Amino acid sequence: MSGAPLTGLTILDLSRVLAGPYCTMLAADLGARVIKIEHPTSGDDTRGWGPPFTEGESAYFLSINRNKESVALDFKRPEGRAALDRLLTRADVVVENFRPGTLDAIGLGYADVAAKHPSLIYVSISGFGRTGPRRHEAGYDAVAQAESGLMSVTGTPDGPPIRLGVAVADLAAGMFAFQGLLAAIIARGRTGRGQLVDVALLDAVTALLTYQAERYLTTGTAPTRAGNRHASIAPYDAFQAADGMLILAIGSDALWLTFCRAAGLTDLAADATLATNAGRVHAYATLRPRLASAIAGRRRDEWIAMLRAAGVPTGAVRTIDEALTDPQIAARDMVARVAHPTIGALDVLGIPVKLSDTPGAVRAAPPLLGQHTRAVLREDAGLDEDAIERMRLAGVIRQA
Repeated sequence: MSGAPLTGLTILDLSRVLAGPYCTMLAADLGARVIKIEHPTSGDDTRGWGPPFTEGESAYFLSINRNKESVALDFKRPEGRAALDRLLTRADVVVENFRPGTLDAIGLGYADVAAKHPSLIYVSISGFGRTGPRRHEAGYDAVAQAESGLMSVTGTPDGPPIRLGVAVADLAAGMFAFQGLLAAIIARGRTGRGQLVDVALLDAVTALLTYQAERYLTTGTAPTRAGNRHASIAPYDAFQAADGMLILAIGSDALWLTFCRAAGLTDLAADATLATNAGRVHAYATLRPRLASAIAGRRRDEWIAMLRAAGVPTGAVRTIDEALTDPQIAARDMVARVAHPTIGALDVLGIPVKLSDTPGAVRAAPPLLGQHTRAVLREDAGLDEDAIERMRLAGVIRQA
């Protein structure tokens, strides 16, 4: 893995659940060494989240912890803390997502760690960030989706606000944390100093609002739920064909004419009030039923084949099993197979960033709890076998 861009970078991962582990998985995929510190008794919370479980391993945990080493270590115990301090001297980055103040109380907050290790990058992920009146509150994805306004624009106009089908607040926070981590590495290359990277779930989802937020900021009117349609582009919506749903993404006036010709809707193509996107958005209440009636008359595959041949952006509304068995997904290596110690062959998602010269790789399966404890404590913390065994017998560590 010497060619991967983050090779040589060591990350001490004190995080759990989703936002932090997603950040560190992105780094591990691109070559960083990630040492995941877990509590010896139960490990990362997501090890117990299920069903489904495969050979006792949670599918949730398996989804975000590949390419990592697991060290089961209770760093609130003196022996464990001493071992963690030794590991800190070897690390380039620490990632944590405890509630702000939790690690400060035990001397592992940013100020204490930076004083001893000034070149260390300290990535802190929390619900509301390290400043502001709500900084001490615990953060959860559903709360961030709700309070950011995201749920208010998700769902049908006559239905309730809907949470997205993935934990987008956690995932966005993880991606922004990874972005901050990379920026801090570049800055350290110039200054020699580490710094604090402060990422909040609420901030992350707020940043994703983009054009929806700007609609309010420029007009003073809050956007509302529009179902599958786009509030500013038409037709950009889901439609029911004779045997399934498809998406139309008509993003320009030229595409509108191309669509009408391919679909045989010459009357719509000739309608001057529909010639511009603004006109179509304005008339969408009457335009949509006309489109829906036409699309319902043919099978989905017929529509997709015909429209794609004409260059019109379209696609089937698919289930996850249909999506993950798509030849295009296979061609892009978006499902990878690794060997797991107890499961055997394990399929996981692939890496979405394709680098031509220094690619990342799915190298190793998500670890068993404590799978690498002994090796890391011996080789990285410099502990001898007797000390490690005493820690094991005292319950300070766990070895898979």
